[in-house]
Amino acid sequence: MSRRIRRAGTLLAASALTMGALTGVASAQGDSGRAAAAKVDNPYSGAKVYVNPDWSAKAAAEPGGSKISNQPTGIWLDRIAAINGTGGAMGLRAHLDRALQQSSGSPTVVQLVVYDLPGRDCSALASNGELGPTEIDKYKTEFIDPIAAILSESKYANSSLRIVNTIEVDSLPNLVTNTGGKPTATPECDTMKANGNYVKGVGYALNKLGSIGNVYNYIDAGHHGWIGWDDNFNPTAQVIKQAATAEGSTVDKVAGIITNTANFSALKEDNFTVNDSVNGTTVRQSKWVDWNRYVDELSYAQAFRQELVNVGFPSNIGALIDTSRNGWGGSARPSGPGAKTDVDTYVNGGRYDRRIHVGNWCNQKGAGLGERPKAAPAAGIDAYVWMKPPGESDGASSEIPNDEGKGFDRMCDPTYTGNPRNNNNMSGALPNAPLSGHWFSAQFQELLKNAYPAL
Repeated sequence: MSRRIRRAGTLLAASALTMGALTGVASAQGDSGRAAAAKVDNPYSGAKVYVNPDWSAKAAAEPGGSKISNQPTGIWLDRIAAINGTGGAMGLRAHLDRALQQSSGSPTVVQLVVYDLPGRDCSALASNGELGPTEIDKYKTEFIDPIAAILSESKYANSSLRIVNTIEVDSLPNLVTNTGGKPTATPECDTMKANGNYVKGVGYALNKLGSIGNVYNYIDAGHHGWIGWDDNFNPTAQVIKQAATAEGSTVDKVAGIITNTANFSALKEDNFTVNDSVNGTTVRQSKWVDWNRYVDELSYAQAFRQELVNVGFPSNIGALIDTSRNGWGGSARPSGPGAKTDVDTYVNGGRYDRRIHVGNWCNQKGAGLGERPKAAPAAGIDAYVWMKPPGESDGASSEIPNDEGKGFDRMCDPTYTGNPRNNNNMSGALPNAPLSGHWFSAQFQELLKNAYPAL
């Protein structure tokens, strides 16, 4: 039995729940002279997690924001310029220096999102990137190599820091679901599958970054409402295996997966299961579930982690679940199951996830903060994390000229009536949203209002 398959709580060492509980910044303790600690099974176990001062200040400035402004969130390296800092935002070295101060010599996780592939996000214009589909060499030499060089500096590599990298959100799943003549296919995704630069880029990042002793790589694995169907599940595991063994990488360079990054899928649906039926009709036949094998992120993450083990990954890999926006609390949260009139009434009446369709992903109305960051909360799960910082927009609700390579995706437009990816439903997006990654006060307030557990 894998060490990660155990009852929730067995890894909760005395200091494991200090994630987000930092109230001040201590002085640095001469970490540059320390020897790097051996890699651990779960980097979050017994560790603090770095609180990003940039995000914390924005959150604290919001009404009610001080209730969560001490929580740890991901640092998004989403363009080359972000490595050194942009627009007053801290660069990577500045974050690492501050993390050393916060650590006071104790194990401290720093969460990075490595996110600048060539032809990035081939199926969603809002998060397109700066590099063209063929610029794999620029990705390697001007993005990954500089990040690796900084992380390799003895000041950081031989320290109390544990660097957790979320590797290229949404990239590899796109090669499975949005290519090859499928209704959701795009020419851009077909191009990235044909030229192999997603696989090469992820493999290169895993190999280069994973060679550093205190670095832990987690590959993005979408979410249950994307990959949970039979024809997506194993093929996505196979593509992840392909990337993990490309460009000199091996499966040992992968600490695990992360699911629900920048998405809204509920952590656990308590009012129905995928095995339920109503009047002889399976819940899987409901419009919401639509033959998916999973109805929430916890069951999906646990199963997909096992699928990676099945295809050749080490048995002790773990999983992270992003719970920054999947609480779905507030007045719309059901208090019990729906009526057993038919499967749709039953599921829709009881589901916590109140989106119009599970394919809706942009700045969702009614969303709330989910479980607070926590180490080892369930079997196979290394941590619940807030990798997507609450209050940062998913994309602009109208076209905004910019120098960040970010386009306008109609799924971020509240008037949009949909496409095959959301079964031609309304987008459910909030109005007046800024560019992806930019601060969106209205979204932050929505998340506070609908938090579950409540603040």
